[in-house]
Amino acid sequence: MATIFTKIANGEIPSYKVAEDENFFAFLDINPLTEGHTLVIPKHTEADYIFDLDDQTYAGLCAFAAKVAKAIKKAIPCKRVGVAVLGMEVPHTHIHLVPLQSEKDMLFSNPKKKLTPEQFASIAARIASEF
Repeated sequence: MATIFTKIANGEIPSYKVAEDENFFAFLDINPLTEGHTLVIPKHTEADYIFDLDDQTYAGLCAFAAKVAKAIKKAIPCKRVGVAVLGMEVPHTHIHLVPLQSEKDMLFSNPKKKLTPEQFASIAARIASEF
C-alpha cells in the first residue's frame, strides 16, 4: 500500500509543492515549525529509513535537498536552513528543511505554526520561484 507521501508525490493528495524532478519531490510541511518548513522525499522509493536507501537514491536525495534548501534561504528570511531526518511518523524517508533564526526553531516539541491555505500557497510559490 502506498504511503501518504507517495500519494502526495503522485498528486492523489493535495500539497503545497515547492520543487520536483523525476526522482524527488519537495512540499511544505502542513504542521510547520517555522514558515517555509519543507519535506523532501524520494518519489519512487518508500524505504522507511534513510540509510536503507541505495547509494544513488541517497546521494540524489541529499543533492536535491541542498537545492531546495538554497531556494528556501533565498525566499524566506532566515540565518540558515536546518536539516533533520527523523522519519518516525511516516514510513517513507523524508528530510525536514527548516528555516532558522536560532537553534530553538528546530525543536520538534515547539508548538506548530498555524497558517492559512493562502499563506501556505504564497510561501510555496516564493520558494518554488527560487528553485
